[in-house]
Amino acid sequence: MHAEDRIDAALKRTIDGAAGPACPPGLAEAMRYAVFPGGHRIRPQLCLAVAMAQAGSDDAVVDAALSGIELLHCASLVHDDMPCFDDAPTRRGKPSVHLAFGESQALLCGDALIVLAFQTLAAAAQSAPRRAGLLLGIVSNGVGAPNGIVAGQAWECESAVALTDYQRAKTGVLFAAATMAGAAAAGADHEPWRELGERIGAAYQVADDLLDRFADPLAIGKPVGQDARYDRPNAVGEMGVDGASRRLKSLIEDTLDAVPACPGRDDLRALIAREAGRFSGRALEGRAAA
Repeated sequence: MHAEDRIDAALKRTIDGAAGPACPPGLAEAMRYAVFPGGHRIRPQLCLAVAMAQAGSDDAVVDAALSGIELLHCASLVHDDMPCFDDAPTRRGKPSVHLAFGESQALLCGDALIVLAFQTLAAAAQSAPRRAGLLLGIVSNGVGAPNGIVAGQAWECESAVALTDYQRAKTGVLFAAATMAGAAAAGADHEPWRELGERIGAAYQVADDLLDRFADPLAIGKPVGQDARYDRPNAVGEMGVDGASRRLKSLIEDTLDAVPACPGRDDLRALIAREAGRFSGRALEGRAAA
């Protein structure tokens, strides 16, 4: 099974279990809408790829890890798009959840996806309590306070924040959680995988900052110009266009060097290079076309 198919199959099983006949119909529909169809699923792909590089991916715990990571990411998008934050009309090329289902339902949908992520990880404890316990710690640290994506969103409510602190919490920590969760789910030491996730997250955020400045909103499926509109810290504003472009290229080079020794290191490096080339190429092409 291809990685994308495995990820979507795992997510479908998870959503089907939560959004069944007993669930309020509107909430069930909103949850499915928020998760399917997905974007590039880069975070669960990383989680699965790291597990595969350890030769330990054929396991329900790995599916729980990658599902939990993606559900939390989807929840963060639902909340991020709401009027109290970005007030974004589109996400993934379709109306954002709060426009399709209303603000109340969107808030509950995001909450339900967060809880479902941890329900999924907790269920894995029945077959692998030690690995599942590690996963709960890794993933929760990547989501909550003081350094997770909730903190990253909260920094937007402050009058001042350092760019590195903001982007590490907003983006980097969930990428780090994805790589570490992949290792832990496969029974390997997770700590050596933190740096890889942080570097990929940093590169992804710089690319996103460039896209926010130059991309066609129809091409990327979401609004652009949000950083300037809300006066948020961003790489283009702090480093300039040329500086941000150089920073992106440097981060991608550093990322490949950060892959720890493991049985599947060469295959993992190739996957990272391909994915990094995809999102960085899109950002740099947008800048060149502007």
